[in-house]
Amino acid sequence: MGKVYITNLSKFLPNKPISNDEMEDYLGLVNNKPSKTRRIILRNNKIKTRYYAIDKNGNSTHTNAELSVEAIKGLENESFCLSDMQLLSGGTTSPDLLLPSHTTVVQNILALNAIEIMSPAGSCNAGMQALKYCYLSVKSGETANAVSFGSEKLSTWMQSKNFKLESHSWNDLEEKPILAFEKDFLRWMLSDGAGAALLQNKPNVNALSLQIDWIDFRSYSNELDICMYAGGEIVEGKGIKPWRDFEPSEIMDRSLFSLRQDATLLGKHIVKKGGEYLSKVVAKRQLDINSIDYFLPHISSEYFRKYMFEDLEERGMNIPLDKWFTNLTRVGNVGAASIYLMLEELINSDRLKNGEKILLMVPESASFSYAFALLTVV
Repeated sequence: MGKVYITNLSKFLPNKPISNDEMEDYLGLVNNKPSKTRRIILRNNKIKTRYYAIDKNGNSTHTNAELSVEAIKGLENESFCLSDMQLLSGGTTSPDLLLPSHTTVVQNILALNAIEIMSPAGSCNAGMQALKYCYLSVKSGETANAVSFGSEKLSTWMQSKNFKLESHSWNDLEEKPILAFEKDFLRWMLSDGAGAALLQNKPNVNALSLQIDWIDFRSYSNELDICMYAGGEIVEGKGIKPWRDFEPSEIMDRSLFSLRQDATLLGKHIVKKGGEYLSKVVAKRQLDINSIDYFLPHISSEYFRKYMFEDLEERGMNIPLDKWFTNLTRVGNVGAASIYLMLEELINSDRLKNGEKILLMVPESASFSYAFALLTVV
């Protein structure tokens, strides 16, 4: 099989950066009251700015598909035209439609050739699954090039209008703070944006490329409960009850399409399982951790950095913090797009040198799945 290179990366972040104090101007107040959890969560996640594809009136400025298209257009240059693209694959947590797939809508807006497409479903790892699909296609010789992308339009999910009906149905929010713990937690974590990568079977001639050495995945949904979800409820002892099994009025009253996360379950497993799987990857790939020059972990909150570092150190995989590269505090948690945004910023930082090794880590809390990839600067 041939080698595969990331020869270009592009991003699109909508509108202007939004500060912490401006967030409720865009997302709105639930029950006309400021959030009691916002400052606590922001203090822990250390996010300072993020981007929303909405205005202060709550109107969308871009759809998710439009964010994706803008990022993909940024890949075009003097040596690559989008009309030459042979494969398109993109992942997102927040597609604009239930049907057809997200990549289908993106292709429709691009209005290019009839090509192969693929849309992974999921959350943060959907972008990495798109990358691996493109990687395998180019590596096998099925295609000479492919475009993968990750994108999110999460702000509209986080708007107060999606929580008001439910909050009004509670007699005493203080005695039943389910909103704060299951849903309000995520309102201060998530951001909008898109990133895209061009994969080719030959490296750039006059610029750096990133050779993809390998991409490994593992899901632990066989042993761990669902942690983040939308479109239904988890009924104790009975599993998932999907939205279609509720009455129409219940869908609104129970805000079934709100994004929920079990923060307790997240804290218990997300770091531990990631370290456990990396140990197996290191053994399988005979990877020398000391050879890593840059470590790009997708972390949803800076709160986890310390615990990730300590867990890896305890497992004999010490990666010094000066090798870690993230941009969470500047762009927010952009789900499936985050790893693309980190790579795009790193490759355009003028830091990279030939032969350096980059280790990517993307955990996904929805189903506790993990992706690791090794890249070499060429």
